[in-house]
Amino acid sequence: MSEQHSPLAAAQPVFEEDQARADFYALIARLFYAGPDERLLAAISGAGEISGADEDAPLALSWRALGAAAAATDAQAARDEYENVFVGTGKAEITLYASHYLAESMQERVLVRLRDALTAMGLAKNQSAGEYEDHLAGLCEVMRHLIAAGSDDVAVQKQKKFFIDYLNSWYANFCAAVIATPNTNFYKHVAAFTEAFLDLEAGSFEMI
Repeated sequence: MSEQHSPLAAAQPVFEEDQARADFYALIARLFYAGPDERLLAAISGAGEISGADEDAPLALSWRALGAAAAATDAQAARDEYENVFVGTGKAEITLYASHYLAESMQERVLVRLRDALTAMGLAKNQSAGEYEDHLAGLCEVMRHLIAAGSDDVAVQKQKKFFIDYLNSWYANFCAAVIATPNTNFYKHVAAFTEAFLDLEAGSFEMI
């Protein structure tokens, strides 16, 4: 995505917890946009525990497992895994597009609504990118931008609406598919962490 006269330029202060959320969205976006390189794997494996998290909570456990997997994974093997599962030759084994997980009658409409929503935010797809706007990485990038807009009630309501409209209905099915396939190793841990994080997001938004 690219910003075009975005209202986010006049962003309000962001709480430390919200900055951590934005960072997790950025990491998930990066990992599902392309396979990791050695620097990214090293950064994940060396990141340590999640500050303030219950060490037995799903998010902390999945983060610990992802860190261990990153330390044990060869970057080329992880990139090959990404290409085999999410790109493939012809049709991908597991698609990264939200519309795939929706009823057929809604697939075209969700892209139209999403494009209108992005335009209203002052965001637009990078024209050099071949992916459609409902790619998981793109949706996570939008969430990161919305969090960067600030931590006040108005900003949080915008985050909640976008999450419910474009992520909430399908992320669990997607993550379950990635975990279940025998063709993932590193990405099983990426999906488990993604699901734990988005579950936490969904629960938090439900209480707002």
